[in-house]
Amino acid sequence: MKKLFGVTTAMVTPMNEDGTINLQETEKLTNFLIEKGVDCLYPLGTTGEMFKLTIEERKQIAESVIKTANNRVNVFIHAGTMNTQDTLNLAMHACESGADGIGVVTPAFFSVSDLEIENYYATIAKRLPEDFPIYLYSIPQLSGNKLSVEVVASLAEQFPNIIGIKYSNPDFNTLKDYIKVRSGNFSVLTGADTLFLPALAMGCDGVVSGVSGVFPEPFVKIYKQYQENQVDKAREIQHIADEIIQILHGGANISYFKKALELRGIQAGSVKAPQLDINANEISALEKEIDQWKERYFKL
Repeated sequence: MKKLFGVTTAMVTPMNEDGTINLQETEKLTNFLIEKGVDCLYPLGTTGEMFKLTIEERKQIAESVIKTANNRVNVFIHAGTMNTQDTLNLAMHACESGADGIGVVTPAFFSVSDLEIENYYATIAKRLPEDFPIYLYSIPQLSGNKLSVEVVASLAEQFPNIIGIKYSNPDFNTLKDYIKVRSGNFSVLTGADTLFLPALAMGCDGVVSGVSGVFPEPFVKIYKQYQENQVDKAREIQHIADEIIQILHGGANISYFKKALELRGIQAGSVKAPQLDINANEISALEKEIDQWKERYFKL
């Protein structure tokens, strides 16, 4: 089965000012990222403003990215929603549309027990083909629900199509324990951009990175240098990546990503309400910081 690895880019969802999705720019963004050398694409997750989109909008974005990628890179569609039925709807749509796999975030906002979380994922895994890859997705600082190592191990033992996890909390102890699941035959990726290199050193397969959706270059370089055993060079580039992560506020406000993409020729547009776009003064300051960063480091 295919899996996520290396630089897996968590894509923004391009939108128009009125909040409608922009499929033309989605296609353009997909091509841009592939041409820059990312290894996999992961649309419609947190960076893609998942819960603010309708089911139909999410299906249209999924179809656009899958079609545009055209098997050049692995495309895993995030299918998690606020209820099991909608998640199943999107998961089966991704499978039928030609995705290489899916990611599914834990239940969010409403507190759930370990039994309820396990039942949620089991319900999804049973409805999909055994050879269609599923990644669990844990981001407890936002979802409010933790995905315990015990539950992950139980799911991995029961379902061969649950092949890995994206873990977006900067907690190395839990990351280490996930790596041990299924006797080490379990794909683990960090969702923390700043931890890309150390996560690789721990044995993770890569990063699911939102910042790489704007500036893929340093992340692609980190992975290349690591694969070539040039760890000192990879560490240097990770420091460079850390600076642009800070400039873009690490995904805390997706508007920073979208406005920065405009400087790269992608009209990613507005964030969907109730979030607001950054204002003119913030955009001006962002442009200045990016220019200074590029002047110092964009000779990668």
